[in-house]
Amino acid sequence: MGHIDWQETAELFYNSLRLKTLPLAVQFSIEPERFPAKTRRPSVDLGKRVTICQAVTMARVYGWTVGLTAADLICVPAMIAFGFSGVPQPPQTLARLFRDVSFSRDQASADQEVQNISFLANGEARSVLLAPLVKALFEPQTVVIHGNPAQIMRLIQAWTYVHGDKLASQFGGKVECTEYLIAPYQKKLPRIVIPGMGDRIFSMTQDDELVFAIGAEQMPALVEGLKMAGKKIGARYPVTFYQNFQPEFPPAYGDLAKQMGIRFDD
Repeated sequence: MGHIDWQETAELFYNSLRLKTLPLAVQFSIEPERFPAKTRRPSVDLGKRVTICQAVTMARVYGWTVGLTAADLICVPAMIAFGFSGVPQPPQTLARLFRDVSFSRDQASADQEVQNISFLANGEARSVLLAPLVKALFEPQTVVIHGNPAQIMRLIQAWTYVHGDKLASQFGGKVECTEYLIAPYQKKLPRIVIPGMGDRIFSMTQDDELVFAIGAEQMPALVEGLKMAGKKIGARYPVTFYQNFQPEFPPAYGDLAKQMGIRFDD
């Protein structure tokens, strides 16, 4: 991957899509002692533990750089999936939790679901570091963009403009931070994500928000696609309404017009 001007890229996406919140850069391999200056550690700077999705909101809404280790987290499912729990069998442990809280009918269905969840191995992530992409404080591994369905549609158009393939995604309604943070980095394909329960309860993700997440190495193609997809027909966001038509009204309106001597048929 050649050099990318992340600040310019972030501004392109933010302005072209008129996003409400900031696109995010995400890194898993930075040691806490090498966090950028002014990085906020919730356990240190806020005096409390948080969920990963809360940190996502702090970064995309407040514009903070947020660094997380196990000491900063309180969300058990995420700690298991991101390799911060130390349990010897993370998928099996998460599956038992799904069964115990009735997110799965039985152990078999729980085991089946976790097979499709992206995990980081224990100790693989030195941290989860999140920051607005426009700050360009570090090279991201994943880029995360929140938007409404029409904004995400434009990103899908951008991807298919370059690659041709339609995007496939999977939805579980829970622990979706793995789907928009880990999966694009591991699978090397973008993900469209419906935020899960934790995102809505703890990080205030709104009902109209979806997530488009992509590995950093794929961003140059997405930039090209966003600039070019549908250019010849003026495709953009907000989508332009079609106005070249003549409205029709109920008959009573036409009857009144005739009484007033107004004709529309000439």
